[in-house]
Amino acid sequence: MAARSKARKRAVDVLYEADVRGADPLTLLRERIADATPPVPDHTVRLVEGATEHAARIDELIGAHATGWSVDRLPDVDRAILRMAVFELLWADDVPDAVVIDEAVELAKTLSTDDSPGYLNGVLGAILAAEVPTS
Repeated sequence: MAARSKARKRAVDVLYEADVRGADPLTLLRERIADATPPVPDHTVRLVEGATEHAARIDELIGAHATGWSVDRLPDVDRAILRMAVFELLWADDVPDAVVIDEAVELAKTLSTDDSPGYLNGVLGAILAAEVPTS
C-alpha cells in the first residue's frame, strides 16, 4: 500500500474513532502522535487537521449531496471517509481529484458495506461538480 494510501487509512481511523467516541479528533490525533507506534504520517496529520478545521462546511456539503441520508444517519465509517475525502478534494491542491475519489472508494470497499463505494463515489462526484469551477 502506498504511503499516502496508508496515511488516508490512518486519518479515517482517527476521524472514525473520534466520531464514535464523541471525542475531539485533534486530541485523539495528538494521542496517536505521542504514542508513535506506528508513527503517524504527516499526510494523516494534514487530513485530520484539515477535516476538523473545515468540519462545518464539509458536513454542510455532505448533507446537501448525500441523497436520501442526513450526515448523522450515514454509517460512521462512511462519514469519516467522506469528511477526509471532501477536505482533500477541496483544500488539498496537490492531489488530483480522481485520485482522492478513487482512494475514498477503495477505503469504502475495504471498510464499509457493499453499497458504500458506489454511494460515496456519487456523493463525492456531486460535491466536486458543485464546488470546483470548470475552466
